[in-house]
Amino acid sequence: MGYHLSFKEILALGFMTFALFVGAGNIIFPPIVGLQSGEYVWLAAIGFLVTAVGLPIITIIALARAGGSIDALSIPIGRSTGLLLSTICYLSVGPLFATPRTATVSFEVGIAPLIGNSNLALLIYSLIYFSLVIGISLYPRRLLDTIGHVLAPLKIISFSILGISALFWPAGSPIPAIQVYQQTPFSTGFINGYLTMDTLGALVFGVVIVNAARSRGVISVSLLTRYTIWAGVIAGIGLVLFYLSLFKLGLNSGVLIPDTQNGASILYAYVQHTFGDIGSIFLAILIFIACMVTAVGLICACAEFFSQFLPLSYRNLVFILGLFSMLVSNLGLSHLIQVSIPVLTAIYPPCIVLIILSFTLRWWYNTKIVISSVTLASLLFGIHDAIKVANFDYLLPTWTQDLPLADQGLAWLSPSLLVLILVALYDRINYYRSRVTIK
Repeated sequence: MGYHLSFKEILALGFMTFALFVGAGNIIFPPIVGLQSGEYVWLAAIGFLVTAVGLPIITIIALARAGGSIDALSIPIGRSTGLLLSTICYLSVGPLFATPRTATVSFEVGIAPLIGNSNLALLIYSLIYFSLVIGISLYPRRLLDTIGHVLAPLKIISFSILGISALFWPAGSPIPAIQVYQQTPFSTGFINGYLTMDTLGALVFGVVIVNAARSRGVISVSLLTRYTIWAGVIAGIGLVLFYLSLFKLGLNSGVLIPDTQNGASILYAYVQHTFGDIGSIFLAILIFIACMVTAVGLICACAEFFSQFLPLSYRNLVFILGLFSMLVSNLGLSHLIQVSIPVLTAIYPPCIVLIILSFTLRWWYNTKIVISSVTLASLLFGIHDAIKVANFDYLLPTWTQDLPLADQGLAWLSPSLLVLILVALYDRINYYRSRVTIK
């Protein structure tokens, strides 16, 4: 008959999902948005929340409806293309960017201010950090116990303390917004939400959430879908509250460190100002736990995915992914962010299109043509935006500069909508033609 999760277990599943999401990018980007957006902070915050909370929750719901994996979600664009997109997503949130970034952020926020920022210190720290990550990742069936019941509650309590302090003990008054936020606060916040990688993270965490429910004996597909959606909703509420507190923290910390380009330094400056050395130790522990939990989730998800296609066991892949992530993390936080921005700018649009259109599958006569066409258009113009972000815009045709929202990093949006309208009309015409032929 299968097992039903209790309310306590559903709550633990939601806490685990929240804890998986709140990693390096979630911690460092909201404060810098808050500081730089000044009087436009809440417009920027809305844009940020769309891509950093709204899309990830929609993604979890889409995955739950599709069976819990990105493979099932990408079926409409073809098996080979779907596998390629899945691989790119897993590599991006896995060993290339997101997983190494969890180590560099926890080092630069919590450890470097205490012992100094040197290459040797980062190397030693990353070895210890990823040894723990690998050790926990080897036992994925215990994640609901280790994360949902222990680490996630600690994480939530710690972030609640930080959020309450940011609300009631601000460091000072806001400073004026920088030019980009004065001109386009919403779209700039929207693009910055990409950098959390939460939507890509949701694509890979779906299987982790489903497997955690299965580890409790849940076998019913409808129950797995329901519990996954509940977990996403709980995580979404937590993320909104968490981000709002960090926007507030950054908004009022400009007097401490006005010219910084790094959210990690804002967090450290605020905690040092408000709580002193004890606060710095508290922040180090908090960031360590937060980033390690996310790293575990990413390593588990990536090892689970690649074990299906490579002649390597799950355990072997955990070691390989962990060691590779450790090596990449030693590039440092600034280099990782610099390299990841163009890649994320290119791959986010097709992922967004695929996720949103997954709710429309019953609308189309030929699903593959519709979904594939729009996804391809979003990818091509997403690459356009990535080239521009990488400062190679002189390579682009001049007419692309006149696309709606091109100056805001959203050149992909209008071509994708246009292609959607055209293929939707084509699909309707074919449908009516087929009905006439049958008659």
